[in-house]
Amino acid sequence: MTGTGRPIRVLMITCEWPTPDRPGRTSTFIKRQAEFLQAAGVAVDVFHFTSAMRPSNYLRAWFRARRRMARNHYDLVHAQFGQSGLVALPKRLPLVVTFRGDDLQGIVGRGLRITPAGKVLRTLSRAVARAADACIVVSEHMKQYLPPSVPTHVIPSGIDFEQFRPIPRERARAHLGLPLDRRLVLFVGNPALERKRYPLARQAVDLLNRSVPAELMVAWGVWHKDIPFLMNACDALVFTSMQEGSPNAVKEALACDLPVVSVPVGDVAQRIGGVAGCELCPDEAPESIAAALERVLRRGARAAGRAAVQDLDERRLAQQVIGVYRSVLGARDGQQPVIAERRPPRVVAARGAP
Repeated sequence: MTGTGRPIRVLMITCEWPTPDRPGRTSTFIKRQAEFLQAAGVAVDVFHFTSAMRPSNYLRAWFRARRRMARNHYDLVHAQFGQSGLVALPKRLPLVVTFRGDDLQGIVGRGLRITPAGKVLRTLSRAVARAADACIVVSEHMKQYLPPSVPTHVIPSGIDFEQFRPIPRERARAHLGLPLDRRLVLFVGNPALERKRYPLARQAVDLLNRSVPAELMVAWGVWHKDIPFLMNACDALVFTSMQEGSPNAVKEALACDLPVVSVPVGDVAQRIGGVAGCELCPDEAPESIAAALERVLRRGARAAGRAAVQDLDERRLAQQVIGVYRSVLGARDGQQPVIAERRPPRVVAARGAP
């Protein structure tokens, strides 16, 4: 704790960080959180490394992170994803860990089963959780994967409402070079990931085409800045994942007023339930998904999604994360750290650098 009014100093450790050479990375939400925390007065220093699920990568990252901690005066460590928390053990500083999905639920492989590596990851993540001073999960249902004794907070990934906003359909399609006379259904995610179940989305759209012509657009490997244009250019988002924490694609689509058709997964029911223009499918059958898409496309209207996700403003959620930091530091020394006045964002990030 600081009694001098200086900002909380956080070393954020993650094995997922967007870089210019990897436009398709979906981990921009981590960078966004770091930036909003900084804008709120937290001094965030980012240490990111490439995992590739190789023990040697973790060992190198462990040594470099330890050197970083020895050379700088941090108040706490915030690990993004359970596996990233391994680099902070044994603890030198209070540890906060954000779990986001696969780290607690396991990695889905062929046959839609949890892989052996996914089972190991779950075990390691639970061990990290036991060592942490506080854990954050991105949706309520993820609590069940953590030991009951672990202090756990539910804080979803937030939305940058300045980036994800309604844009006129004609303007969005012109920006992307898309025709105006076609119905477009958007699939966001890596189609090669088993848990995203792209074949199910493909099958549903093929069934849809028997009654309503539509094309399936896949948003993968595109620049993140183009995703809002894709969401405003398309007529519906189809979401078929079998496993999620709190899917950002659904929340960002709602911020753009894009109708969402989804199977029940993660916290999607909470997000789109009661939102006019969206459809939560009763099951995971392609016929049910196709029927829901047909209803959405025949209505031809945007969803009332933006109003439903106002509680996910990244600025508000950054304050909740800061509250977790305060609780951890207060428990350590019985005092409350002081957040400095708002200052320009600054990210210090070097791939695995000390």
